[in-house]
Amino acid sequence: MTASPEALEMAGIAARAADDKLATDVVVLDVSGQLIITDCFVLASADTERQVNAVVDEIEDKLREAGHKPLRREGTREGRWALLDYNEVVVHVQHVDERDYYSLDRLWKDCPVVEIEGVETSGRPESATSGADDSLAPEEPQRDQGL
Repeated sequence: MTASPEALEMAGIAARAADDKLATDVVVLDVSGQLIITDCFVLASADTERQVNAVVDEIEDKLREAGHKPLRREGTREGRWALLDYNEVVVHVQHVDERDYYSLDRLWKDCPVVEIEGVETSGRPESATSGADDSLAPEEPQRDQGL
């Protein structure tokens, strides 16, 4: 399964808006093969709470101009992890500390990254792909070789 064209268009608008406000590690993931409730995640980081909110405002403005309103908006008051739910696209704008701690990139590492034209940082952050601490990951079950 793959993300719908509308979801990809919305994710592109959100990613470019985040990039315009100098968000870092902007990544679009096609989660349609793993989730039935949404097609894409847009992940972006910001260095301060104020910048998190500026990125969120820019994303909302650009998507509103394109005719889309969020169904739900959470976390904007604290400015640490804001979530915008557009049904087909869920946008996560996180403070860099939350991005590192919760590591959504690692959690969804099996989902394909969608390249967005005009967004240079559309790859996964280094911490999500190499040298990540898997000590908290569940161990693979051991199979009895005698069976």
